Amino acid sequence: MAELILVTGGSRSGKSSFALDLAEKKSERRIFVATCPVVDGELTERVRLHKEERLGRGWTTCEEELDLARAIATSNGEDGVVLIDCLTLWINNLMFFHEQDGKAFSTEQLRKQCQFFLAEVELLSGTVICVTNEVGLGIVPDNALARRYRDLVGICNQLIAENASEVYLVTCGISQQIK
Repeated sequence: MAELILVTGGSRSGKSSFALDLAEKKSERRIFVATCPVVDGELTERVRLHKEERLGRGWTTCEEELDLARAIATSNGEDGVVLIDCLTLWINNLMFFHEQDGKAFSTEQLRKQCQFFLAEVELLSGTVICVTNEVGLGIVPDNALARRYRDLVGICNQLIAENASEVYLVTCGISQQIK
């Protein structure tokens, strides 16, 4: 089974930079799985800056918004490192995809997606690092969709953390190993 590492923290806390540095210490073979859908100019600029940060550092990029299990299965990440940035956007994408069909993305569906993902992680021999946001630290959202999103992210984070050998919390650019 691949070593599974979870990196969490608030927005703009330094999680992604920390995860990149951690991954680069693990292996010369590096695959970056990007889950961010590019839907406007501001996101286009954010994606450009993230790509620029990895430029010349030995990364291969795979863009996958929905099927992380498939991204892992086809990553050729054996003995290398696969960095997924980020789980919170992945859940956003799954919710949006289901909403387009007039259906809600359920906790049960999330658990199945996480199980599929974790099963693929077990087949690798390298390292998989997942970046996520700790969205439950703030106020309770004022609408049902936002509360469901918060809940699904919290459940996903717990499932991944439970299976991870290491978990890091990043705050103000400072990492702290919590598992």
